[in-house]
Amino acid sequence: MSRDERLRVLMLINKLHPAGGAERVMAALAMWLPRDRFEVTIATTRSTPGPLLDMLVGAEIPHIDLDRNHRFDLPPLRRLAAFLLHNRIDVVHAHMFGSNLWGSMLGRLARVPAVVAHEHSWSYKGEPWRRLIDGHVIGHLADAFVAVSERDRRRMIAVEGVPAAKIKVIPNPYIPRPSALPVDIRLRLGIPEGAPVIGTAAILRPEKALGVLIDALALILEAAPEARLIIAGDGSCRGALEHHAASLGLGHRVHLIGHWEDVGGLLDAVDVAVISSDREGAPLFAIESMVHRTPLVSTDVGNVGDVLQDGREIRLVPRRDPTALATEIQGLLCDPARAKAQAAAAAVRADRYAIDRIAGEFAALYEQLCRRGAGRRRVLPSRPIRPR
Repeated sequence: MSRDERLRVLMLINKLHPAGGAERVMAALAMWLPRDRFEVTIATTRSTPGPLLDMLVGAEIPHIDLDRNHRFDLPPLRRLAAFLLHNRIDVVHAHMFGSNLWGSMLGRLARVPAVVAHEHSWSYKGEPWRRLIDGHVIGHLADAFVAVSERDRRRMIAVEGVPAAKIKVIPNPYIPRPSALPVDIRLRLGIPEGAPVIGTAAILRPEKALGVLIDALALILEAAPEARLIIAGDGSCRGALEHHAASLGLGHRVHLIGHWEDVGGLLDAVDVAVISSDREGAPLFAIESMVHRTPLVSTDVGNVGDVLQDGREIRLVPRRDPTALATEIQGLLCDPARAKAQAAAAAVRADRYAIDRIAGEFAALYEQLCRRGAGRRRVLPSRPIRPR
């Protein structure tokens, strides 16, 4: 297929740093879509330099920085609409709520053949405006509304009124992290040999409920006084988590190590992986735990209960229940054979989440929607607008 025959895809997201699951999924899709069939450009509404953008630029994927300053800053969006129109973009693929709204509206305005909205973590909490926008604006304007789990699909239909025919369930992929020199994280942190270690990786936001995990560690220490907790990641809650650990006398047992790219190395070093979140979509950390054969205890959020069988491939607990969380973690720490069997059973499912397979599903969706919307395009003689 010649360059002129490839489908032109514009991926839209608010920002690329800090890089959470949605940002990493978008970047992985941009890099893994077959380049003989797709020409991808990334657009961010806010200026966000960082490692993820550096990686995309290094992969020679064009980037448009709209550099919006606030939610009512509209001129950059007019520039994006002009880019869609004059560069004959075939697919707009927007990620997360704000970009879903603007991508759907501008994609329709520019008569783009295929408009895809992508909800990475269904977080509707009852606000009527959110229900209206998701169900009757984005759900109406987009050609497809991607959900990352069956649970999210059901809630988008029942609560928000998104048309069922518009929703396509495509799970998040396993995204290989850049290789790096191995680091013995236990040695670096001064953790005694043989000490039980619990670990997690997340952007430190309130919805991750990491304070509950610290409370669970306090309970675990009653039976396993050498236990340690490693929390990889950074974010707005770091100071509060450090204060909470110190207030419980756990400052030397809780290791907040900041951004840690080698999550695979972390998972290989810990005995039990944990997700303590109040809400998730399809957490990448769960998939990484499957691939690295690390037993996982998680709150029953997002798609983890759909993907992994409770009691056999994962241990699920209620949200905001440190006692239940501690009990399941301690059960795996005390029974290495059961922990190993659980991790092995979960690993069998990992192939479903390979990035090349997920990218292939999106490629097929793009092509199907473009065939259906081919007659929508408006032909203009204007000169193309190039990314900055």
